[in-house]
Amino acid sequence: MEIEKSHIESDEYYMESALLEAELAAASGEVPVGAVVVHNNKVISKGRNTIEKSGNPLAHAEINAINAAVKKLGYKHLIGCTLYVTLEPCAMCSGAIVLARIPCLVFGAGDPKSGGSGSLYGITNDHRLNHRCGIRKGVLRNNCSTILKEFFAEKRRG
Repeated sequence: MEIEKSHIESDEYYMESALLEAELAAASGEVPVGAVVVHNNKVISKGRNTIEKSGNPLAHAEINAINAAVKKLGYKHLIGCTLYVTLEPCAMCSGAIVLARIPCLVFGAGDPKSGGSGSLYGITNDHRLNHRCGIRKGVLRNNCSTILKEFFAEKRRG
């Protein structure tokens, strides 16, 4: 099945928004991962890693974006939403995606060491769970990978 060009362009547009969040995370010393939730073709929430700032290991970009979207929509299930994130969600975030009933996940860079949405685990597509999520991966992969590589290279130099 071929994806329409306009669909690809919109994925890239929203991933650019997630990349801006990742850049803000990097600027504040956080691992540069960014996320946005889109509903009715509009960004309704944004999130970035805030683990260091908050001292909370649960403060991943996806969790922050999901929490903000739930508050915005006023309902625990994010039906009709798409989550865009620069890095493949970990097991915790993949579980949160399932629990929030997000129907579509779009991510940039895969994460072979801790990815919970296809690379290491398949939580978002596990038929034993009560919800599954469509996935589009590799959107702006190089941009999403580069920001992470540069961040960790700088940490090693510093």
